Amino acid sequence: MKYEKTFEIVLFRPEIPPNTGNIIRLCANTGCRLHIIKPIGFDLGEKAMRRAGMDYLKEVDLYVYDNLDDFIENNKFKRLFLVTKFAEKPYDEYSYRIGDYFMFGSESSGLTDEVFKKFKNQKKILIPMLPNSRSLNLSNSVSVCIYEAWKQNKFNYLKIVK
Repeated sequence: MKYEKTFEIVLFRPEIPPNTGNIIRLCANTGCRLHIIKPIGFDLGEKAMRRAGMDYLKEVDLYVYDNLDDFIENNKFKRLFLVTKFAEKPYDEYSYRIGDYFMFGSESSGLTDEVFKKFKNQKKILIPMLPNSRSLNLSNSVSVCIYEAWKQNKFNYLKIVK
């Protein structure tokens, strides 16, 4: 059975295959689309990514873009949230709507200055951590944000019967 999509997850230059595989599994279980912006630090067919994503890939709408401009040109988003430790407000202080985009940076570098400049009018959200903590695992960060957004929308989803 097919379902209407809930949220749009954007991975900017992901580097670790099992993280992307886990996010594919998350997308399949929450009705999210997945957008990946190159360069990617692995081959999408890599064994570790396939193992983490298991057979969920066939259930996920996956889009791959050559660069940030390609992503911008091919998407009509109203709201995009940049998930970054440089934000001032935590993720749970915003109200989310079905169809919102959430962008996450690479595991080693996060989001770049180019991303912040091109999306300067979009909201930045923070996942709180203890002082002196560097970062959370990418797939865990995506899960935290998506489940908060979905919870705020009462875990609604719409069936598409075809």
